[in-house]
Amino acid sequence: MLKEKITIFFKKYFPEFALIFISVTLAFLLTEWSSNKNEKLSQKTILSEIKNGLRSDVKDLQANLDNHKFSIRGVRVFRNWTMEKKIPQDSIAFYYYGLFRNYTPIINKTGYESLKSSGLKTISNDSLRFKIITLYDFHYKIIEKLEDSHPEMQDFQNFFKPTNDIIHSNLLFDEKGNIVGIQPSKNISENDKKALLSYFWRMEINKKFKIMRYNGIIEKLKELEKNIDVEIKNCH
Repeated sequence: MLKEKITIFFKKYFPEFALIFISVTLAFLLTEWSSNKNEKLSQKTILSEIKNGLRSDVKDLQANLDNHKFSIRGVRVFRNWTMEKKIPQDSIAFYYYGLFRNYTPIINKTGYESLKSSGLKTISNDSLRFKIITLYDFHYKIIEKLEDSHPEMQDFQNFFKPTNDIIHSNLLFDEKGNIVGIQPSKNISENDKKALLSYFWRMEINKKFKIMRYNGIIEKLKELEKNIDVEIKNCH
């Protein structure tokens, strides 16, 4: 009797239970699919934003690298002048200006800020996420400190005044006050020449170190851009 009642109950209500079960399962799977799709879309959007930022950063960092190379040429011109060698007089003003320059990097952090606001876990690839965080929170900060705040790397702050105190009386100016050349260094004392040579030596070392850092960061930027391209393709 009981068995018959159970059989009748299942025959009557099983289709309804099955329909409910299938509906709930499909709804759950649809929600999961929609959630995954939205996560991938969000990840793709942020990665594309970071990639665009990396491209502008490469241009800015490359420009700073090239400017430091120009500054090194300026260091060598004034070293040659100090050692009474022939130098290009028509470029003295540009070389003297570039001699003490630091070049602040203008980092595009929009994509990274978007990532942090949405949550770092938005990027599901652990290795890629680590590389992005390392770039922005380590490598970029190092180059910013070297250019703007590390005391021993600040060429203008450390070397402009003592260098200018020795050199300024030899600079030649036109009627508008623009530097147009420099007199030979024959009237400078040997002590002052040695002081200048020590300043130029240190400035060249500083700039070479910065160039090395820039080269390293630019390589990491290009590698990261390739990694992001692969991840974006996987988001489809």
